[in-house]
Amino acid sequence: MSQQLRQKIAEAADTIVVKVGTRVLTRDDGMLHRERIAQIAEQLHGLMEIGRRVVLVSSGAVGAGMHRLGLSQRPSDLAKLQAVAAVGQSALVEAYDQTFRQHQRQAAQVLLTADGLDQRHSYLNIRNTILALLEFGAVPIINENDTVSVDELMTTFGDNDRLAALVTNLIGAPLLIMLSDVDGVYDHSTSTLIPTVESLDESVFALVRDRNDGLSKGGMTSKLEAARLVVTAGENVIIASGHDPSVLARIVAGESEGTLFVAQSKSISPWKRWIGLTVQPRGIIRLDVGACQAVERDGSSLLAIGIMSAEGEFTKGDVVTLQDADGRNLARGLTNYGRHEVDQIRGLKSDEILKVLGYLPYDEVIHRNNMVVFTST
Repeated sequence: MSQQLRQKIAEAADTIVVKVGTRVLTRDDGMLHRERIAQIAEQLHGLMEIGRRVVLVSSGAVGAGMHRLGLSQRPSDLAKLQAVAAVGQSALVEAYDQTFRQHQRQAAQVLLTADGLDQRHSYLNIRNTILALLEFGAVPIINENDTVSVDELMTTFGDNDRLAALVTNLIGAPLLIMLSDVDGVYDHSTSTLIPTVESLDESVFALVRDRNDGLSKGGMTSKLEAARLVVTAGENVIIASGHDPSVLARIVAGESEGTLFVAQSKSISPWKRWIGLTVQPRGIIRLDVGACQAVERDGSSLLAIGIMSAEGEFTKGDVVTLQDADGRNLARGLTNYGRHEVDQIRGLKSDEILKVLGYLPYDEVIHRNNMVVFTST
């Protein structure tokens, strides 16, 4: 059954996002592994030759910059880290482009920031640009804009893992392939590779062990978090070894490579992907028992009467997280009221809002059409 499932997923993957990690692209001495980059570019060309559209999310800019500048250790100072990334980014794209040009293909550098994906208009612009590049037959090479990003560079987990998941959801790609320096997810208690994960819950996270070598920011935990974003949106993920020069061809042939994470639900709409799986929430609204049931089980909108409390500085149109009294995340949605208004109307019936605020623009604090309910958290 697992083999049939892989073949079905491979056949349906007309668009594939491939993410390559730093440890795959960097030699032991810190140099950029140009031969490996050429192999990956060759594999991507092979996928395009059989009619697949490919998007590449590539790490390695900081590592490439460290080598060019003669550094042996990743800088901790933000300005220096951004400078190293700026130096290395050109080297990284140049290395890919050399192979693509041999096949008369064009590489297109796309640098993204978290703010760009948070804003709806820029989110759509980014989506349209990537899709237009694919129509032209170009290969979008996507990376975080490390020279202007602040929070992303200072985090401990690999932001490019999450970025790859967000790009997959952004363009609705049926498959994300994450190429790592390991063959997939291992059960370390038995030292065996797990071929298929049908439910990405905390028991899977408990199996992994990460290491910190000072070069790569990510690890298997980061990849599992990224995989969860994609499978929640209704798409599939495979984590496999990036050291194998033919791994992508075997994956699209439906062969058993790495660890497959199976989609957890039907594919959700682009609008709800943005609300529930992309935008960073600006606040939290906590619900009473009745409102939790209405939102989670009955498919209802959120009314003011079911709100217990709120926190954070949010305004109308911001995405907020809905939680129960114990702090469990239930959903995310676009709020029709700001924090100050929510504090005034919580616990009220809809017809009482007019008396308190002097206006009643919406009966619902969050309409069901602008809400994504989580099946599990």
